[in-house]
Amino acid sequence: MAISKFNYNSFNVTPVASKALAFNSDADGFTTASSSSMILIKTLTASSSATLSFVDGADSVVLDDTYPIYKFEFINIHPQTDNVGFSVNFRDGETAYDAIKTTTNFYAFHDEADSNTAVEYRSSQDIAQGTGFLNLGIPIGADADQNFAGELTLFNPSSTTFVKHFISNSNISGSGNDVHSNYIAGYCNVTAAIDGVQFKMVSGNIDAGKIKLYGIKDSWWHYLN
Repeated sequence: MAISKFNYNSFNVTPVASKALAFNSDADGFTTASSSSMILIKTLTASSSATLSFVDGADSVVLDDTYPIYKFEFINIHPQTDNVGFSVNFRDGETAYDAIKTTTNFYAFHDEADSNTAVEYRSSQDIAQGTGFLNLGIPIGADADQNFAGELTLFNPSSTTFVKHFISNSNISGSGNDVHSNYIAGYCNVTAAIDGVQFKMVSGNIDAGKIKLYGIKDSWWHYLN
């Protein structure tokens, strides 16, 4: 049976008896869980911005034990400078964004001419106990229609016992008229709480785009696993 249409803004599934899960779309088209499970905390909008920073306790931002999981959604991130990457770093109670990190990086790409494809492990982009900014994907083109989109999930940033795991999935329109999908997993190898996350271009400013920060309760994450 083919499904020709359904109401995207009100879609309910029942994975097990007596446990209904509701999905809703926000103004930017992202699908979220019901208001009791996935909470929009803050939206930052770039306008020739050097950085976009989320700091616990500043400007209504929460990055503490209120939620066990935090998700950053990237919407139409566009660089002012052509062929530059979009990057992230974390801070662990200090003023500098320089938390120690170890990561692994995979990507796939396909060009518009249907002449080049690849799936590979990117050892050159890995970090091993490094403190610098982490590039979240290949360089982004600065043409009007080229951009970066995706998400980064940060687990239990308030823990003072365990390392802080994170996962990033992104989709990039590259300067070579190709699409790139990047998957990065890693952790901040610190026991201090992560209380700030900062995003910036590898060089130049963020011309336009939004980053949305959500807090996710345990009940929502359990449905995904």
